[in-house]
Amino acid sequence: MRFVMEDGVELEVDVRGTGPALVLVHGFGGAKEDFFDHIDELSADHTVVVFDHRGHGQSDGPVEPECYSFDRLAVDTLAILDALGIESFRLLGHSMGGMVARRIVLAQPDRIEALILMDTSPGPIPGMDADIIELGANLALDEGMDELKSVMDAFEPLGTPANERLRAERIGYREFEESKWANLSPTMWAVLVREIRDQPDQLASLARVGCATLVLVGEQDEAFVKVSHQMAEIIPNARIVVIPDAGHCPQFENGDAWYEALSGFLEEVSNAEQSSASVG
Repeated sequence: MRFVMEDGVELEVDVRGTGPALVLVHGFGGAKEDFFDHIDELSADHTVVVFDHRGHGQSDGPVEPECYSFDRLAVDTLAILDALGIESFRLLGHSMGGMVARRIVLAQPDRIEALILMDTSPGPIPGMDADIIELGANLALDEGMDELKSVMDAFEPLGTPANERLRAERIGYREFEESKWANLSPTMWAVLVREIRDQPDQLASLARVGCATLVLVGEQDEAFVKVSHQMAEIIPNARIVVIPDAGHCPQFENGDAWYEALSGFLEEVSNAEQSSASVG
């Protein structure tokens, strides 16, 4: 289905299952299909909501820079849920999606039943080269996404052993990556990659998060492992699971371990809610 935001941008949304709402927010350059390996299992006991961010996938990709920001993506997420009549929900954010989820939980904590921060950071990604980011943003705007892709392929930002194995062994995965890339808006890429670089560090603010929280990170995702431990330490009701043999996309690279960690956490959240309801 397609939902129209108040600024006229249409977003592609997929809703499946029944039960407590579980919102899965994809990362920079991703798509709602990033969760499709596990969506049938998750929707057996959840109403699972996935969608393409503006400038990604099958959603609109406006050319105006002012149409993009993390705050705008957070507004989009909440607008979709409001349109679906979902007041409270469990929220998973992957990479940039985790940066969006962070904004949502800090701004509207009463709506979040549980939080999953997956291969993400509380601020700028450690080790990011500001000059390379600027080069990439300018390439996207001036030369186009094909030229940018040739540069990105040379840098291999996700080039972990787990990702290389996935590309080599999973039939069709390279084509899947290429199809996602083909749908990206160059304006979106330039604006949001700069925001990833320039965003404030909100690690201290995460001490205000009151809901049960799971931090997931692939053991080979070097840029995010340390900050994932820091987030798990500062959030009062958080724990961390490091997914073995996985990099930045553990749902693909070690899907069984990723699903076991996520589903076990969600079951604990449901059991705690049922117990609290019984006592009440």
